[in-house]
Amino acid sequence: MNTLGYYRFAAVTPQVRVADVPFNVNGLVERAREAAAGRAHVVLFPELCITGSTCGDLFFQPQLVEAAAAGLQDFAARTEDLESVFILGLPLALGESLYNVAAVVQHGQVHGFVPKSVLPNYRGHCERRWFTPAPAGQLDIDGIPFGANLVFTDDAGGLKFGIEICEDLWSAMPPSNRLCLSGARVVFNPAASIAQAGKAALRRRMVARQSEQCVGAYVFSSAGVGESSQDAVYSGHAIIADCGRVVAESNRFSRAGGIIYADIDVEGIGMRRRAESSFAESAAQVADDAVEVDTLSFPAECDLAHAHLSTHPFLPDEGQEAEFCGDVLDIQTAGLVRRMEQVHAKCLVLGVSGGLDSTLAMLVCARACRELGMPAENILAVTMPGFGTTGRTYNNAVQLIKLTGATFKEVDIKPACLQHFKDLDFDPAQRTNTYENVQARERTSILMNLANLKGGILVGTGDLSELALGWCTYNGDHMSMYGVNASVPKTLIRSLIAHELARCDKKLAAVLQDILDTPVSPELLPPADDGSMEQKTEDILGPYDIHDFLLYHFLQRGAGTEKLSALAQHAFAGEYAADVIEKTVSTFIKRFFTQQFKRSCSPDAPLCGPVSLSPRAGLCMPSDASPAVWQD
Repeated sequence: MNTLGYYRFAAVTPQVRVADVPFNVNGLVERAREAAAGRAHVVLFPELCITGSTCGDLFFQPQLVEAAAAGLQDFAARTEDLESVFILGLPLALGESLYNVAAVVQHGQVHGFVPKSVLPNYRGHCERRWFTPAPAGQLDIDGIPFGANLVFTDDAGGLKFGIEICEDLWSAMPPSNRLCLSGARVVFNPAASIAQAGKAALRRRMVARQSEQCVGAYVFSSAGVGESSQDAVYSGHAIIADCGRVVAESNRFSRAGGIIYADIDVEGIGMRRRAESSFAESAAQVADDAVEVDTLSFPAECDLAHAHLSTHPFLPDEGQEAEFCGDVLDIQTAGLVRRMEQVHAKCLVLGVSGGLDSTLAMLVCARACRELGMPAENILAVTMPGFGTTGRTYNNAVQLIKLTGATFKEVDIKPACLQHFKDLDFDPAQRTNTYENVQARERTSILMNLANLKGGILVGTGDLSELALGWCTYNGDHMSMYGVNASVPKTLIRSLIAHELARCDKKLAAVLQDILDTPVSPELLPPADDGSMEQKTEDILGPYDIHDFLLYHFLQRGAGTEKLSALAQHAFAGEYAADVIEKTVSTFIKRFFTQQFKRSCSPDAPLCGPVSLSPRAGLCMPSDASPAVWQD
């Protein structure tokens, strides 16, 4: 059984000569060995690759069809020693009909034939001239399963996959829909899709969309430039997508062909399907007529060399930053505006510390006021220096408030906290949680009361990463009247501020840049003798980069502790030491479980991304759940 649940898939574009079966098989064997050496678990070749897909009426010739069958057996025999599973296309005669099929081969045996269901017969395509569509149900050819409803798996059930062929994907009801609802987590598509201006982008979108709709992986490999160019050209386009994201793509029009690889979290796909109830409901409504073929075996491990493991999984893909950040900010703004309208808020109240979270909340408040046609003065921005406030963060907070045009108010909380310490008979020389939490609750009390006094609402600044770790004071900064950042992780907050920085004047941009450069800190303990920041959050908890990575894979992919550690070690290799990663994983698991009670009573907040810890629309988790299973 694959311990991490990852499998490596390869999509191959081989060199092909039309109707030259021996040449084609030699090339397929060569590429098969190359992919197997690359430790691919399943290797996909294009449609009709044994003969070439552009043979035309030569498909009627028995000699070509017989040569293709012999070529398949030759390929199987010559790859018998390889562990990989191979999917390759050929014409197959059955009775008086000829089918366009994909054969599944491993260890010298053919384990199944999948016929093409939808045959294009328009705009120059005339496949019905040669081939017959897949029949209903399953047939048997000398003990080999034949049917469009086959789902291939191993005895352990770690990987289940189905196959559809080229035009099947373009049909109104792709067979892959039913295959995935019947348990296939990966779909392979051997294709011969012609090259047309703009079609590569369409193909890419369709493969990504189908992988998203089926909540699975989709591997596509199309015929290359060796096909006949009599009436069309073939580009050799190969694509691998995972739940809506293209994770590998080939260079088109390569005369040498090539191979692309991707390591896919197949186990994680199963978790996503269980978590998304609409998938299970759809599966229940479909008659399961799939036939499992379970004679395959897969190598046990995957080294993740081709895994699409972004160190910042909450951030957008390259080139999509502006649109993505704009969307998040629009969602935050729209949520806040709607709440302001609902409660007839006269103003917005928030604490501004000079840190990342309050800075983003301040920018969102400014956008909300512009949306409502309110002056920025309707934002009451309060700086509340305490025992740990440094000059750098204080000055940044003051400048941020003034440059955004908000109403500035300063309340020094130290006298009130000292009085509270006296009331509690607490010695402030003891730098315990009480010392820190008194300050956080004093600030929240001031902000809440100011909001009441001014007829406004208190805007919360706490973010998703802090909620996940419980890095907030219960009924202190943990509480607000509307939390605009609650589903925004710390790593994304930096990108959102940078997005706004690029669109503001030079003075405000300089302040925002310094805020981005300032270490993250609650500033609840006194600074060092030189005035520098003594309390740095990431020195205590571990890097937020790692915590956000762990949060994503824990909630979105269901990764257990061992898997989280392995994925993080791979993703952050060379950036963080192994012991730092291990310690951060341990901290994440411990704090995620023990701090749920804070999340159980979180204020309202808009959902901005894939993960929410809201007790209403996000995580439904008991506050007294034990982490024992995850700590073994």
